[in-house]
Amino acid sequence: MTTTRSGPTLAVIGGGVIGGICALAAADAGWRVHVYDDGPTTRASEVAGGMLGTLGEGHPGEDDLFALSVESTALWPSWIERLGDAGIATAADSLFVATTAADGEYLRQMAQFVWAQQIPQDRLTPMRAAQIRAVEPALSTRVNSGFLASGEGALDNRRLLAALHAAHGEAGVHWHRMRIDDVADVRADQVLVAAGMGTPALLPDISLVPAKGEILRLHRNRYSVGVPQRVIRARVEGHNVYLVPRADGVVVGATQYEPFADDDRAPQAGGVADLLADATEIMPGLRTYDLAEAGAGIRPCSADALPIIERVDDRTLVAAGHGRNGIVLAPVTAARVVALLGA
Repeated sequence: MTTTRSGPTLAVIGGGVIGGICALAAADAGWRVHVYDDGPTTRASEVAGGMLGTLGEGHPGEDDLFALSVESTALWPSWIERLGDAGIATAADSLFVATTAADGEYLRQMAQFVWAQQIPQDRLTPMRAAQIRAVEPALSTRVNSGFLASGEGALDNRRLLAALHAAHGEAGVHWHRMRIDDVADVRADQVLVAAGMGTPALLPDISLVPAKGEILRLHRNRYSVGVPQRVIRARVEGHNVYLVPRADGVVVGATQYEPFADDDRAPQAGGVADLLADATEIMPGLRTYDLAEAGAGIRPCSADALPIIERVDDRTLVAAGHGRNGIVLAPVTAARVVALLGA
């Protein structure tokens, strides 16, 4: 049942996960919301693994980002409930695994000096090779050590987008399939720009750096081994690969490098080859899966890796620069945007 509202109006430019969750949070807070979106082609959230954990995407020195991720991850269960689940959640835990002694030492260093500062010790369990294969038997015998991180789950990014869109309809959020080239052209009491890499064109004072990332979607067939029950985050001879469960298979990711141009969203053969090689090294049975999609997106990154969530002027707000952490940081972004709207 669609809700009719009579409060102030908010225009949200951008219909990805960030714009979508902010629009729904504002509608829940009593705003009349209109979303302006020019389609899925440029959305970073269309090409994503959907991990909700705080550990795998953080690096030493990013303490503020870690803390923000912890805060936001804690908000996700209520949002999943708000969206009616709809098969959004695909895993509850993550396995961090290593294939060499050097990889194992890297994980131990991260666990001792970085991860232990962010999550309680009882959520991080060291595991030997036999223990790892006991819970995920399809993993390679090359896996020699790792950690089980409970609560480091994942969502299906595309089901999440669909669920947000459905919730918008029920909450009275109006969608407009159109491109906005000037914030001044939008009629609303307040305007939120959440347009990813399209944000600087609308707000020239907002500086973002594009980072291209490739992912693969592999579908299980009748000859395939089962889908992992957990997110698998592997360290393979010094570099990283993740396998994220989906109802029909796994998402494999992800590369990250500077694109040739802002619209460079074609997956490159080298990136696809590297991902496939690392994924099948960790889970050999993936060789029997069907390669359903090779995709690439442009992540909008800020200079300090922290999202830009602020008021630009009396009428305009921005939520951008989430980089590789858009989905995990979506709830805390929505909370801050609603707070700014009320200020």
